[in-house]
Amino acid sequence: MDWRERARQLADEVTRPGSRWGAAVAATPRHVFVPRWYERDQAAGGRVVRDGAADPEAWLAAAYRDTTLVTRVGALHADDAEPGTVVTSGMSTSSSTEPGLVVGMYRHAELTDRCRTLVTTGTGYGTALACWRLGPDWVTSVDVDPYLVAAATDRLASIGLHPQTAVCDLTQGPLPGKYDRIVSTVSVPTIPAAWLKALRPGGRLVTTITGTGLILYADKTPDGGARGRTSYEPASFMAPRQGDDYEETVPASVWDEAENGDGKVTTSRHFLVFVPETWNIRSMLQLHTPGIEHRHRWHPDRSHTVWMTHPDGSWARAHATAPREVPTVHQGGPRRLWDPLEDILDRLAWMGELPVYGARVTITPDGETTLTRGPWKAVL
Repeated sequence: MDWRERARQLADEVTRPGSRWGAAVAATPRHVFVPRWYERDQAAGGRVVRDGAADPEAWLAAAYRDTTLVTRVGALHADDAEPGTVVTSGMSTSSSTEPGLVVGMYRHAELTDRCRTLVTTGTGYGTALACWRLGPDWVTSVDVDPYLVAAATDRLASIGLHPQTAVCDLTQGPLPGKYDRIVSTVSVPTIPAAWLKALRPGGRLVTTITGTGLILYADKTPDGGARGRTSYEPASFMAPRQGDDYEETVPASVWDEAENGDGKVTTSRHFLVFVPETWNIRSMLQLHTPGIEHRHRWHPDRSHTVWMTHPDGSWARAHATAPREVPTVHQGGPRRLWDPLEDILDRLAWMGELPVYGARVTITPDGETTLTRGPWKAVL
């Protein structure tokens, strides 16, 4: 298969002319790391397992697009599934991240020659890019999932790359060495203290905050903490997991109450918004009330319903009879989930922006992370 021309075209798409990352993208056979993947198929009613070897042209077309390819849903990795298998439910639990975003994370890290770097494994594609840029001896790749580490190690070796790889829970540590850079394409709810212990003086960490669209980068300070910023570029990655799949956090009984309960009834001041489809609103709400889960449904008559639930039993349901009508809101449980969203929408309408992007980041040696911008402040 002639993958090189496709890789060069991908490099031209996701990197600037003359960028060292362009050479790395052009040299990396992404299809090697994604022999099978999941693809949404409306006709099939779910996500279908595609097998690259069965259709090489479709394989190359998928692998060399600047898009994320899901490789695992729930506990079922595409490598272990029969081609054509249809999965109708479950969350994505592993993927090959879109190449442009991987390169963007590495740019935020400001990788330099002889820079000892820890990255997260996944399929191994991002590890390969780091190896081409830095050299395999300077790269360590870790993942909580032993299969992912083993598969990525073999696929990296097949193209002549032999970085250090290890099974490691990045959120808990300890990490397997000391590093000048830590780049995590797994989100974290707050910065693990283990990262700060493993980061060398002046080293930089880059990650995203779970449930938000915030890229955070920070440089280690002499006191063992770190200081930095949130990027103006939004991004999100999968949340960390300890087992084969994510655990259920909101009981079905809470979703049932959100679907059918009356609760406290009000009328919103704003048009209906589905929070996960917005970067800045989603980030602000997650920082204010972490852990909210969201669902929505467009009805045949163009009315729209949004549900919000929380592990503590709180819930909200908002229904608008038309796209440009304000919704009726029902809320129940120990706290009101819709009220902080209303406040965020008020602020957005008044100020024209939200302060989550470009915020200053201060991290203590034990990982407590504070974001500030002007008078606004949030502690993770």
